[in-house]
Amino acid sequence: MTDIATLSNLTAAAIGRALAAGEDSPVALAEHLLEQIDAASGQSVFLAVTGDRAMREARAAEKRLAAGRPLSALDGVPIAWKDLIDMAGEVTTAGSATRRDAPPAADDAPIVANATGSGMVSLGKLNLTEFAYSGLGHNPHFGTPANPHDRSIPRSPGGSSSGAAVAVASGLAPCAIGTDTGGSVRVPSAFNGLVGYKSSEGRIDKSAIFPLSYTFDTVGPLTRSVEDCVLLDMTLRGAPATDVCRQPIEALRLFVPETIVLDDLDPAVSENFENSLLRLQQAGAQVTRGPLEIFAQAAAMATDLGTIQAAEAYIVHRDLVDGPDVASIDRRVVARIMRGKQMSAADLLGLQRARIAMMRKLADHLDGRLLATPTVAMVAPGSAPLDDDDDLFHTANLKALRNTLLGNFLNLPGLAIPSGTDDAGLPTSTLISSIGDDDDRLLGFGLTAERFVRSHPD
Repeated sequence: MTDIATLSNLTAAAIGRALAAGEDSPVALAEHLLEQIDAASGQSVFLAVTGDRAMREARAAEKRLAAGRPLSALDGVPIAWKDLIDMAGEVTTAGSATRRDAPPAADDAPIVANATGSGMVSLGKLNLTEFAYSGLGHNPHFGTPANPHDRSIPRSPGGSSSGAAVAVASGLAPCAIGTDTGGSVRVPSAFNGLVGYKSSEGRIDKSAIFPLSYTFDTVGPLTRSVEDCVLLDMTLRGAPATDVCRQPIEALRLFVPETIVLDDLDPAVSENFENSLLRLQQAGAQVTRGPLEIFAQAAAMATDLGTIQAAEAYIVHRDLVDGPDVASIDRRVVARIMRGKQMSAADLLGLQRARIAMMRKLADHLDGRLLATPTVAMVAPGSAPLDDDDDLFHTANLKALRNTLLGNFLNLPGLAIPSGTDDAGLPTSTLISSIGDDDDRLLGFGLTAERFVRSHPD
């Protein structure tokens, strides 16, 4: 039997295998994690703990596993949910003080119901940037979860799925589910040394999830391995099996765009990215480089016209930001939403039409190659200076989201994989992406590429 603390820090897949083999108890694991969560209650990670539900689900899993009838490979494995996602009987706050007293959800969101149907154990709901609208993860209402990779000064956890990343990185949950509209799964995964998977639009049901952008919102897991992402992708979709197959490294063809995404990198980000590419090449992958004008065009359009996210966020939150409760919302979030108010219908339609054409052009250019970029241009910045200076916050937020936003605009599913650390132990990350709806192939290559991206040079 594995020590319960050791078990809780394994990947979700490894925990599932240990539980199915009868080596450990789902009940003991749930009890341990709930104790850890209680001990960390002042750290602003969980906004709601569903202890009674977790223990009920853990006891049911224990009975099934003892009888040799697991519901899935993740039966009995704990999970936690970003607080945009409805759970029956719980308030969905979306990280906003304006929703503290909202009515509790009547039902689980379909993705929660699918995970429950697979035997997973729901621990509770996790903190986030207010309305999921920032890449840094700060929240003035519920507190900002501290990045666990620096105990000397508070650092940004990444956002908007801040609580999800810190919960997994801190050992409070083996996996968590976030959403990604501009980088909100990939950025916090990068800042916390995790694997994060942004799915293609429409792949995973986003019903009963509080929206930011009806076009760009996607659901994805923050985990400790690509294997976990594969299993959770299957689980969240309610699929009985997965079409993901491990792909040979010799078949992996990567294109490294030299436009925008390599600009102004932290030294460790650049060094670790290049080392990850070198290891992939040495293992047999083919890596080519070159300019990618589509990225420059997308960035220019965002500057000139605005963004689809901003326009749709204003539509979602118009009554709030134009009403008397606007002072109750994080001023930095309000500023981003109000940019959508300034956009014209012609701006929005221009972006939508250009996007379709650019996605087609990119698919032709890649011709089966996957994209490789740094996930984020920097390591996690210190939190305090950002909270004291809105201009600095805005600059850091744009830099954190710069690379990932391009993926959302072009509907690129992506895997953020840890690529090492800087001299202070702060994680860096490599992002491997593909064209829309090519998730199975991306995940299949991710299973193979992960160990080479993660490895440290001799």
